Amino acid sequence: MRGFDGPLAFAVFLLACAGLLTMYSSGFDHGTRFADHGRNMLIAGFIMFVMAQVPPQRLMSLAIPLYVLGVALLVAVAVFGVTKKGARRWLNVGVVIQPSEILKIAMPLMLAWWFQKREGQLRPVDFITAALLLLVPVGLIVKQPDLGTAILVLAAGVAVLFFAGLSWKLILPPVLLGLAGAIALIVFEPQLCADGFRWPLLHDYQQQRVCTLLDPGKDPLGKGFHIIQGMIAIGSGGVLGKGFMQGTQTHLEFIPERTTDFIFAAYSEEFGLLGNLCLIGGFAFLILRGLAIALEASTVFSRLLAGAITMIFFTYAFVNMGMVSGILPVVGVPLPFISYGGTAMVTLGMGLGILMSISRSRRLVQS
Repeated sequence: MRGFDGPLAFAVFLLACAGLLTMYSSGFDHGTRFADHGRNMLIAGFIMFVMAQVPPQRLMSLAIPLYVLGVALLVAVAVFGVTKKGARRWLNVGVVIQPSEILKIAMPLMLAWWFQKREGQLRPVDFITAALLLLVPVGLIVKQPDLGTAILVLAAGVAVLFFAGLSWKLILPPVLLGLAGAIALIVFEPQLCADGFRWPLLHDYQQQRVCTLLDPGKDPLGKGFHIIQGMIAIGSGGVLGKGFMQGTQTHLEFIPERTTDFIFAAYSEEFGLLGNLCLIGGFAFLILRGLAIALEASTVFSRLLAGAITMIFFTYAFVNMGMVSGILPVVGVPLPFISYGGTAMVTLGMGLGILMSISRSRRLVQS
């Protein structure tokens, strides 16, 4: 435990307590969800402790093998993966695994290693190569299709590129293009979302998610049900919430996926605006502490890796809260420490362990 980062551990403890409270309320009558959630947290805590013992230099040596393994498994998924609910995301290797989860950690590791090796001699071609290293796995994940995981991997990779010194002149045009596209979607929504009109590059269900976001009332008992019920639950919580275990939308089962993707709606209904501000404050504290660890890191590799891992936590929280409250399309992104999910919890534990390792190595050197 020597050299552990106390503020980071405290932020995780607060969020874990909020997760256990929310899971008990929303999942106590949902089989063994609460007990399993507690078990997953213990597993994630153990993984965090083990990863914190691995020095950043050893992590750097794992970058290439882990990245190559992850991409190879993604190719294997594309060739002979297991298909469920129309998506080919899993691979049967004796046990069924989801290789895209590996890239959430392997991607920032690989890019941080790449820029560490080119410290002091960065050229435009190095950023182009890094972008290609990023786009290969993101493209394979999008093809599965798994838009939620693709967003997380892309966010981690873009964070490394940004922290490595990518010019604002290259960042601003895509951002402005995205804003223009969003405005065009809103203005021309009746034509773009008309029956029979098909968008290029996107699957039908992805097009439906965007159109449902723009007008959930078009199909309130079908595709718009998730968003509408989520917003009703959030609004009905008011300022102080209905109270622990008192959420009617939750316990009368109006909120779909109330223990996984839409658990933020269940939390909001019971703890209200004040509870939401506390939860957002907890995530903000975690993210700011992660960025502080990145700022204080002693090497380029550690700084880029810590910054990217921190941005993964930000993306998890922002995308989940955004989709539940109706400002982003619905994608399969859980809320860290709050949502049920073993694989995501393991990934979070690894990410926290890496942050702990980077902070711990600096503290041990100083002592």
